[in-house]
Amino acid sequence: MVFSQNGIFDDMATPAASVPPTAPQIAAPVIVWFRDDLRISDNPALNEAVETGRPVICVYIRDEHSPDLRAPGAATRWWLAGSLRALSRTLTERGNTLILRTGKGSEIVPGLARLVGAAAVHWNRRYDAGGLAVDDTVAKALAARNIPVRTFQASLLYEPRSVRTMAGRPYTVFTPFWRQVRSLDMPRAPLPAPARITSSPQTNGLVTDRIEDWHLEPTRPDWAGGLRKAWTPGEAGARARTEQFLTHGLPGYAKLRDRPDLRHTSRLSPHLKFGEISPFQLWHAARLAITSSRGGTRPDAADLEKFLTELGWREFSYHLLHHHPKLHSDNYQRQFDRFPWKDDSAALTAWQTGSTGYPIVDAGMRELWTTGWMHNRVRMLVASFLVKHLLVDWRIGEAWFWDTLVDADIANNPSGWQWVAGSGADAAPYFRIFNPVLQGEAFDPEGDYVRAWVPELAQMPREFVHEPWRAPAMTLRTAGITIGKTYPEPAVDHRAARDWALAAFAALKPAVA
Repeated sequence: MVFSQNGIFDDMATPAASVPPTAPQIAAPVIVWFRDDLRISDNPALNEAVETGRPVICVYIRDEHSPDLRAPGAATRWWLAGSLRALSRTLTERGNTLILRTGKGSEIVPGLARLVGAAAVHWNRRYDAGGLAVDDTVAKALAARNIPVRTFQASLLYEPRSVRTMAGRPYTVFTPFWRQVRSLDMPRAPLPAPARITSSPQTNGLVTDRIEDWHLEPTRPDWAGGLRKAWTPGEAGARARTEQFLTHGLPGYAKLRDRPDLRHTSRLSPHLKFGEISPFQLWHAARLAITSSRGGTRPDAADLEKFLTELGWREFSYHLLHHHPKLHSDNYQRQFDRFPWKDDSAALTAWQTGSTGYPIVDAGMRELWTTGWMHNRVRMLVASFLVKHLLVDWRIGEAWFWDTLVDADIANNPSGWQWVAGSGADAAPYFRIFNPVLQGEAFDPEGDYVRAWVPELAQMPREFVHEPWRAPAMTLRTAGITIGKTYPEPAVDHRAARDWALAAFAALKPAVA
């Protein structure tokens, strides 16, 4: 079953609105400013622009100059190049052109609006402090010239400011937040994609950058081979990934999503991060999947609810970011400002390169380096290991993920790290310290995930694959392993590291009290 037939993923064959005949004079265009919404389906800013009947000018600005905008990491720069190419092709097929500019959005958008005599400027809202500041400046500059601005909700199911406790305060715990969200109205239905997006004649005279000139992709060396093999950036790639997940991943999702050796996660996070698919499309597609005949095993209500809850965690992260704009740099719980982090470059390097001697940790870090992605359960494990075994500041780990993840999200990434560290809202208690051996045995029981990413251990039998240092000498020889040479010794002893972490946490208790 193809979901485009149900109006959830529009097949792009039906226009969002009929376009009036072209007037003899050049009509004032509507500018659509793309940001983290690189799609044409379920794009309210674009949809409304087309419905005006006016020509549309589509623009994307690479803004790494405005204050407080967090510059993208290397992996997301790679993805951005592919996503922009895909969007450009789609717009060309619909009769339009994507204009690319570099500089401050607060200067480029008002300047472009003046140049083309824009009738209005549309954009979909973003929620980080730096982006909001830029948008506010642009809106004021356009208002001064009587150019209307229209903004739309497109990347979140619910506006962060709209979800409040009974006392009118923001939520700090996920469960009551999600309970409140689930009591609200159903998220709106996805919007169709326009079949044609009329271009303005003025577009031909506009200067546009070339994606190649932005040097978003690595060349010397070209380390992106694994990313290219694993991913297809763009709206079409997001659709294909969704269809695959709904058919093969969603059935059994509630019970199997924590298994990195199985394919029961959606792997849609980078597509959501770049807005190649919307949460509204995913919400309604997942709901439809449990009632549709797709062949094979059908997902049940528990699978659906668990997947919707994962979308809820994304909403909660943005809720936190909205009320705590420095989530990636400041401890949510300020007593952690006193935490005695270690400055251990050797331990950090071992973690970054997947050489800690703990197979499940090393497998995750190598998967990350190769594909730009890591299973969510393993993300928690490797983050906990860095913070609670090596006592390295969570911000250092967050920065590494920011640079290497293709789905490095301005809200999800820091909120996840603070959750693991114990410094965040609704955080895991600091004294809850994952045992990497037990976690590996629980969630990679046959060792298949480890063997896939740590080939040194490919011949290690199941009973020792998560703690090879305990294997008998004969088993190690048979597997071709020499601990300390072909595979590293454990960077730290789990029991000793746990004691260090608990002692460090105990030092905070007077401040907590």
